[in-house]
Amino acid sequence: QVQLIESGGGSVQAGDSLRLSCAASGRTRNSYYMGWFRQATGKEREFVATTDDTGTITHYKDSVKGRFTISRDNAKNTLYLQMNSLQPEDTAVYYCAAGTYYSTSASTYNSWGQGTQVTVSS
Repeated sequence: QVQLIESGGGSVQAGDSLRLSCAASGRTRNSYYMGWFRQATGKEREFVATTDDTGTITHYKDSVKGRFTISRDNAKNTLYLQMNSLQPEDTAVYYCAAGTYYSTSASTYNSWGQGTQVTVSS
């Protein structure tokens, strides 16, 4: 099992940027696929971005394309999510996840972090 710890959340104004980090420990393997999901109050958890084990292949939710960038540093066992031009609708708890399949479905990820809150005010 992989342990994941997110950091970097906070409260910002619309148009600002944040960078989330997710540190992996335990049975870390570079072959793990990793992703970011988010859950707004009263809504279901939704896919945000995912990357393959090398960080070469990425996929994004349509509404964050061009604003968010997922990346990973395997030497540091860390996943990142650079979020630019943040909007109020991006407000949510953001979770990183690790799994063995390249997927946009939360059910395919078997390790989850505790989440970090991102609040964007207009």
